[in-house]
Amino acid sequence: MSLNIIVLAKQVPDTRNVGKDAMKEDGTINRAALPAIFNPEDLNALEQALRLKETHPGSTVTLLTMGLPRAAEIVREAMYRGADAGIVLTDRALGGADTLATSYSLAQAVRKHGNYDLILGGRQAIDGDTAQVGPQIAEKLGLPQVTYAEEIVGVEDGKIIVKRRLEHGVETVKAPMPCVVTVNGSAAECRPRNAKRVMKYKRAASASETAALTDTAKAFVAAHPELAIAEWGAAYVEADPEQIGMAGSPTKVKTIENVVFTAKESRRLDNDDAQLEDLVKELIANHTIG
Repeated sequence: MSLNIIVLAKQVPDTRNVGKDAMKEDGTINRAALPAIFNPEDLNALEQALRLKETHPGSTVTLLTMGLPRAAEIVREAMYRGADAGIVLTDRALGGADTLATSYSLAQAVRKHGNYDLILGGRQAIDGDTAQVGPQIAEKLGLPQVTYAEEIVGVEDGKIIVKRRLEHGVETVKAPMPCVVTVNGSAAECRPRNAKRVMKYKRAASASETAALTDTAKAFVAAHPELAIAEWGAAYVEADPEQIGMAGSPTKVKTIENVVFTAKESRRLDNDDAQLEDLVKELIANHTIG
């Protein structure tokens, strides 16, 4: 049984390098001020998709991302690892979206794509940590969902078998396809780039990127359709303008406060259990921890 798999992924700011310019005055992230990376748990989801592709000949993996035109970078990263195609959903009207507007926009793109058996994505993105977008997409598409997936065990009789990693243990469940599965960071790490695929897809480009190429490079991309990264806008996916971007985002940032931790005092402890226990009790008592 061949599968048509869509992997939802996001290009996120590297939160390990957050500085004073990381946020704009309106409460949205200043993505231009931070290095952009492939969201880590989306890579875990991609690996699960590629494993299914290997065990089900004829399957396809399409990466779908929403963001700035430069998000085509993670589509190429996915292609280097084994994905077959990619779509960048990008439009100024989509900017400033919260999880509700984001999930609506991505659901519209999935509808436009059609012909899917499985939608995979990371549990959450490191720039928001809400874990809301995947489940919201499932609800908007009217699909069953499996969250906290650690391993896709297999597919049989039109159902997917998934091992879930929960707080107090592990459970294995079945869900009818098509369905949405969100994958934990505890799942298998994504495989590295394949050298042959890097050579093949390093010139893959979206419409925005192609427009900036030389005439010779444009001709090369035009002669190789497999190198074209689809670039869709809000109108193309027939999105309601009232449900996308800032207009469709009921979540508003009221204030932002930069908190800088400074040490007012220090204490040196010996390698003594009693001293450590006393310190923990003190920290709990003054609500520093606990």
